[in-house]
Amino acid sequence: MLATLDRQLRPLCYRYWQMVIDPRDVMLQRLLVDAGIASGMRVLDLGCGYGKVSAMLSRIVGPSGSVTGVDRDPSAIEVARRSAASQGLTNTRFQVTALESLAETSLEGPFDAAVARRVFMYVPDPVAALLAVKGQVRAGGVVVLQEQDTSMVPVASAPLPLHRRVHEWVWTMVEREGANVRFGLALPSVFARAGLSLEELRVEAVAQTASRRLPTADMVRAVMARIVAQGVATEAEIDVDTLDQRLEAELTVSGASFVGDVVFGAWGRVS
Repeated sequence: MLATLDRQLRPLCYRYWQMVIDPRDVMLQRLLVDAGIASGMRVLDLGCGYGKVSAMLSRIVGPSGSVTGVDRDPSAIEVARRSAASQGLTNTRFQVTALESLAETSLEGPFDAAVARRVFMYVPDPVAALLAVKGQVRAGGVVVLQEQDTSMVPVASAPLPLHRRVHEWVWTMVEREGANVRFGLALPSVFARAGLSLEELRVEAVAQTASRRLPTADMVRAVMARIVAQGVATEAEIDVDTLDQRLEAELTVSGASFVGDVVFGAWGRVS
């Protein structure tokens, strides 16, 4: 009886875990720790947005360390400040700064490390941006980048037309907004041209099955206005209110596994 109950509860527990913890966040946490981000360090969070990565960094460096988050969007910075305050993160500060103007900006550096997630794929000249970042990091400090890349995805063990269509909606939107959706593979070249010693390059993926799924419909709902604005799909085509059920049914009926997210992580040292 206990074994039966375990089989029934395990998928529900996993779905709850997925809602609370994004496996891509787990990948980033592991990347940061492996790159040497540790207690007491002063870290610069580039393109911090609403401060999710800043909060992760804040907990890693602890009260003896500090995190400075920068973003070009003043409204995002305000949200990040409120979020940090609500979480009691007293070792974080935020500043409105565009990556392009980083070289001319005073940030009370130098920092022990600089971190960016899904930022450089949007930068027209990533080498110039990385050179500017180097100027904010002390000699021997570390620069950590995590970027997604669509070169190898989507892939599935059986035909999954809806999953492929949703993947295309999201990444076509991102590309039309100006991102390089194959930037992950370019990371070694960008590091080399910026004079950074590349110490690690890793590739990780998120595999989904009927019982182990990402909240894809919620993610689509969050960016649906952007998908429509870029002319990728209409609201009727997306039908977001039934999307999760349709995605789940497709995986359940096919018994397939699906990989739609490939994440590249890299770090290097400033000489």
